[in-house]
Parts: sequence; structure tokens; C-alpha cells
Amino acid sequence: MTSADSARSARFLIVGPQGSGKGTQGVLVAAAFDVPQIATGDIFRANVKGGTELGKQVQSIIEAGELVPDELTSALVADRLAQPDAAEGFLLDGYPRNRGQVADLDAFLEPRGEALDAVIELDVPRDESIARLRQRAVEQGRTDDTEEVIANRLAIYERETAPILDVYRARGIVVRIDGVGSLDEVTTRIFESLAARGLAPVHPGAVA
Repeated sequence: MTSADSARSARFLIVGPQGSGKGTQGVLVAAAFDVPQIATGDIFRANVKGGTELGKQVQSIIEAGELVPDELTSALVADRLAQPDAAEGFLLDGYPRNRGQVADLDAFLEPRGEALDAVIELDVPRDESIARLRQRAVEQGRTDDTEEVIANRLAIYERETAPILDVYRARGIVVRIDGVGSLDEVTTRIFESLAARGLAPVHPGAVA
């Protein structure tokens, strides 16, 4: 990778528990750096709607009420990352979810001479995440989002996804952000922390 390529590089992963606001913050970061936000749910839906071979596999798995296995998820993400709009950067949301998927992502990026520039960790206490998810369930009329369901989602995150942060901390690329506060306050913390690492947005005006 040339120094010019490195200067333009904006390859991010945003990680946080449900209710941390990572989806909203991910949109803002991706817009400011002029890179696509790549979320696994969106990839699944696009492939199912497009009738791709991978999409057909995903649809049959989901219809059977099962989780999409790592191998298939990684294949779908690799296919998305290989598209032209992700050549100079991307923001991943929801992938990798576990250590196995971290290895799959490395296996895709390394031969291309690429690596993540930063992993944005939105740190939100468990009780705050639960309170936000309860409020969202009420606002959206999601009666299936019971306290038990919410607690189970957070437990899965803590068991499977949180440990990937140890991998990335060892690489020195985790940017830990206090996720408690207003939307603008958290956004400002993110951009200030990225700037401290020499990662400046392409569109500063997009920063709140």
C-alpha cells in the first residue's frame, strides 16, 4: 500500500452492545469519511432480494429459524467488501461478531495489503443499554422485546462479541468511546478520538 493510499484509508469497525447507538453513529462516521456502512443485516437482505446463490442459502437458513453460520456470513461480507465502493474504505457494523469471524476478515484483508484502521468501541453500561432498549420497544410497539429477550441479546454480545475487542486491543487499534450522553456528545467524542489518531473525515461538515 502506498503512503497516499494509507492517507486515504478509512477502514473501521464499530462495536457496541444493543442499545449503544452504534447503528446511528456508524451512519454518521461513514458519511463523514465518504465510505459505505456495511451491516450484515443489510447484506443478507440485499442478497436474498437479489436472488443470488449466497442469498438463497441465507433465505433457507433463516426460514428454518437457524443462525447464518460464520462461513456463509464471512463469504457474504467478503463479496461486499470486494465491490468498488469499498476499495478505499468502509465501516463494518455487526461483523465480525466473534473470534472466528475476526480470523475470516483478516484472511480477506491481508492478501489485499489492507487492515482495519480503527475499531470504535461504544462503551455503554448494561443497565443503560437495557433502559434504552426498553424505551425503543415502547416507542416502536415491539411487544416481543421483553426484558428476558433483551437480557439474552446482551448476554450473547458479552459472551461472543465483546471478546473480539481483546484481539483488536492487542493490535492497538481500539478507540474506546464513552457511549453515555446525547447523540451529538458521543459523535463529537468519536471524531475527536479518530482525529487524535490522524484519521480525519473527508467531509468535516458532516460531523455534528
